[in-house]
Amino acid sequence: MTTAGEVLVAIDVGTSGARAAAYDFAGRPADEVRRPYPTELGPDGRAEQDANRWRSASLSALAGLVRRLGPSRPIRAICLTGQCPSVVPLDDYDRPLRPGLIYRDNRAVAEALAIRRQFGDRLIHDRTGHLPAAFHVAAKILWLRANEPALFAATRRFVEPTDFVALALTGENVTDWTIATASALFNVRERRWDDVVLAGLDLEADLFPVAHPSWAVVGELRPALVRRLGLTRSIPIVIGGGDSLACAFGAGVVAPGPISEMAGSSTCLNSVVPQPLADLDVTNYPNLLPGDGYFTEVGINTSGEAVDWLAALAYAGRSGRPTGADYEQIDAEAGAIPAGADGLLIVPVLGDGERDDPDLRGAAVGLSLRHGRAALARAVLEGVAYGIRARIETLAVAGSPATELRVSGGDSRLGTWNQIKADVLGIPVIRVPGDATSAGAALLAGLGVGIYRNPAEAVALGSRPDRPIEPDLAVHARYDELFRAYRALITSRAIHTGGTAG
Repeated sequence: MTTAGEVLVAIDVGTSGARAAAYDFAGRPADEVRRPYPTELGPDGRAEQDANRWRSASLSALAGLVRRLGPSRPIRAICLTGQCPSVVPLDDYDRPLRPGLIYRDNRAVAEALAIRRQFGDRLIHDRTGHLPAAFHVAAKILWLRANEPALFAATRRFVEPTDFVALALTGENVTDWTIATASALFNVRERRWDDVVLAGLDLEADLFPVAHPSWAVVGELRPALVRRLGLTRSIPIVIGGGDSLACAFGAGVVAPGPISEMAGSSTCLNSVVPQPLADLDVTNYPNLLPGDGYFTEVGINTSGEAVDWLAALAYAGRSGRPTGADYEQIDAEAGAIPAGADGLLIVPVLGDGERDDPDLRGAAVGLSLRHGRAALARAVLEGVAYGIRARIETLAVAGSPATELRVSGGDSRLGTWNQIKADVLGIPVIRVPGDATSAGAALLAGLGVGIYRNPAEAVALGSRPDRPIEPDLAVHARYDELFRAYRALITSRAIHTGGTAG
């Protein structure tokens, strides 16, 4: 039974803040409220956030959304999504013991290498779907145990951002299969915390939440929150999953062929495969959706953030706070510069390392007095596109070739950038308007409470991609040459802090 005006709500505990977004059952956006929070960065690779802000920003965004919706738009279900793998230790009262370490924190390089040496790359990848890096929760936990032993001893459980918000909403200690898999401690095929890996690392399964399918209803909104929000009834909570996988669902990527690009602060590229891919450079996740299959992922840490950096540095004026008009100017000026950015090549790795290469740093090659900010803009957009191509080629070699790229998220609005991606990749690029991440989570909420019979029905109603942007084959041939130069640069010792490149 449905009530007129009902909506489905997604809470996204993201990198730059939390938001609550409402959609009707046909996938049309109804309203959205955002609440920002900062990231604390350090030259040692530190990237931390106040976990209390994950919770308070999420609850504040939800409260604001409820007020704006009013009684005429009752909420049928809420689904969670968000950044991962990020982690915070909680005490016996479920209070954060320290700031959370987000996915970009690169201090656990030695611990990740130790895990790989202990188990062997093939075994750990086969079991968990991941090749441990400083990026992963497993390595971060070992780093905490080695560097903050008293805090580790006081830890009751480790949770990721959406887990922490689920705990606040329902009182239940829960997670989903996809976010659990991002830990590199969860068995990707058997859908449970991996006893072999946990035992080898001297960790207990009860340090982690109970894992459920992404579409599972894991509880209802706690009575105190029902009263605080001024609601007349409780609301079922669907556990949801990782933001990039929710984005892929919202973009309509539910079968092999298309690849989803979540074009946000970072870039995640996801495809659907029948079985986990054996390539060690590809991450595998359980299916976000009911049915067979798995999701893959490869990604880039600072893609949208590189454009934000450019906008603040060269376009925002003295305030340093770019507006939408600044991004439109970047897109327009970049569009006036031919492919190749007048000889300027930029590697926009600006987060003190990449998820698969913590020693890699950003670089600009070929810089000249003749270059203005337009050339700089073009080179940054091209640099991210080269990074995307490198990762899509990894997926192709592994067994998941791309037929098209579906781009969603805030940076999908940049038309020049979408054309650059099509020309660099040599495949059609399809923009998915709106925000596919929150839309995908809302559709998942509908699956969880039976609004949609299956994922195909949800996608048919809720995903509305634009017409394809076709590549210019002559420009693509030019980019083939430029991409080889990019490949040579990112393997150079000159832009690696640890001298690990060839």
